[in-house]
Amino acid sequence: MKVLVSDRLSEQGIEILKKAGDIGVEVKTGLTAEQLIAEIPKYDGLIIRSATKVTANIIEAAKNLKVIGRAGIGVDNVDVDAASRKGIVVMNTPEGNIITTAEHAIAMMLSLARKIPQANASVKGKKWERGFMGIEVYNKTLGIIGLGRIGSIVASRAKGLSMNVIASDPFISKERASNLGVEVVELSELFRRSDFISIHTPKTSETTYLIGEKEFAMMKKGVRIINCARGGIINEKALYKAIKDKIVAGAALDVFEKEPVSPDNPLLELDEVICTPHLGASTDEAQENVAIDVAEQIVDFFKKGQIRNAVNVPSISAELLSKIQPYLTLGEKLGSFHAQLIEGGVKEIMVKYSGDIVNLSVKPITISIIKGFLQIFVGEGVNMVNAPFIAKERGIEVVETTTSELHDFASLVSVTVKTEKEERLIEGTIFGKNDPRIVRIDEYWVEASPSGNMLLFSNIDTPGVIGKIGTMLGSDNINIAGMQLGRNKPRGNAVSIVNVDSPIPDETLSKIRAMSNIIYAKMIRL
Repeated sequence: MKVLVSDRLSEQGIEILKKAGDIGVEVKTGLTAEQLIAEIPKYDGLIIRSATKVTANIIEAAKNLKVIGRAGIGVDNVDVDAASRKGIVVMNTPEGNIITTAEHAIAMMLSLARKIPQANASVKGKKWERGFMGIEVYNKTLGIIGLGRIGSIVASRAKGLSMNVIASDPFISKERASNLGVEVVELSELFRRSDFISIHTPKTSETTYLIGEKEFAMMKKGVRIINCARGGIINEKALYKAIKDKIVAGAALDVFEKEPVSPDNPLLELDEVICTPHLGASTDEAQENVAIDVAEQIVDFFKKGQIRNAVNVPSISAELLSKIQPYLTLGEKLGSFHAQLIEGGVKEIMVKYSGDIVNLSVKPITISIIKGFLQIFVGEGVNMVNAPFIAKERGIEVVETTTSELHDFASLVSVTVKTEKEERLIEGTIFGKNDPRIVRIDEYWVEASPSGNMLLFSNIDTPGVIGKIGTMLGSDNINIAGMQLGRNKPRGNAVSIVNVDSPIPDETLSKIRAMSNIIYAKMIRL
């Protein structure tokens, strides 16, 4: 077996690969895309960090490639879909740089509070200016957006600095937050109360431009913002305006919408902004950790056939995978659907299997449900290996039961999610050999294909509702691809799933929610 290391990797990782015996290792860094396309057919494994972009063209040229190992958590530089289609396992190392990233956020916060970079530049500029007046973090309120693994460490460090810590995370339970000594609040309240705001949420369609002009208007005057998560969560134009308008006293940014950051970015002109070039994971310890992790995972893959921290396949045998693959797809869609529907901090996910499916190993299916659910909140760091651990960390109890009792379907997967606010049920099955369907939402029977853009709404069953919504979508140039309806009784309540060809804008969704007889309306993307 031959492994190519195409980015700089700590020597500890290289040594693990060399000592594995029958694994040949070659280190070739700085390759262009054309050079990598020429080289990659010779290799069975590829180890990268963030510099190498593994595009579909490179994957297409990889005739013998079996595994890609990313020394780090983010796999946005890998075309995972292309790799999956070609049967290439993509692994990451989600645990290696958590502490490093959290510590960088704390360092950025303290630098922001005391204007350390500005003072340093002044002294090195042969000046002795004493006007860099800072503020204490003691007894100040830190608002953390995203109380996952990194956010939790930031909270712990901030508590050690005697800060008051509040957090907004639609997914965390109050019990888990209480154990961390953190008060969970709505995002709008976090904006109003925080002296500092630190972002630790993944970048998804839901969190892109999570903080913009409207959100800055809610904030306490003099707030300071720290972003060591992902660029694009903050609208940079809105941030610039908020600083100029004296709403935001300062910002510490390790990430930007476009990286490397353009010299023309107006934020770089502001003394109130301090920047680092995406250094969140840049410590000796973190680079050693991720190098060791990825090397050990690659060795185990080739020597033992073991798959760990894969982002695109479960850790199961090929024989079982072929049997349960349709249910893995169904499970992930049921979990994602639930996550976009449910409200409140999640306490419990109950999965029940009925019928013929109980003769298979259902544990991977349960994990796929958890993975699909968590990805909406956690993002790229969750996979089939760590999903159960992340759920446990967040105080979510997962209950799995089976029954051979037959219902209207040969096999049925029932997922019930309990939160502090509500309890919702979604059921699904497989039509034919591999056609996933949602067949029940709460008490309503439906038959919907869980894919693409979906408008889910519930209404009082009165004439004209469907027609009005159809007209509204048509006037906004949104094409309807399919529709499924269910109701509990005539003139009672009803639920509808409308498949559309494009996402429904927030303005249109707001108009639908404002209609009389509408109970709720959600945009689901699968």
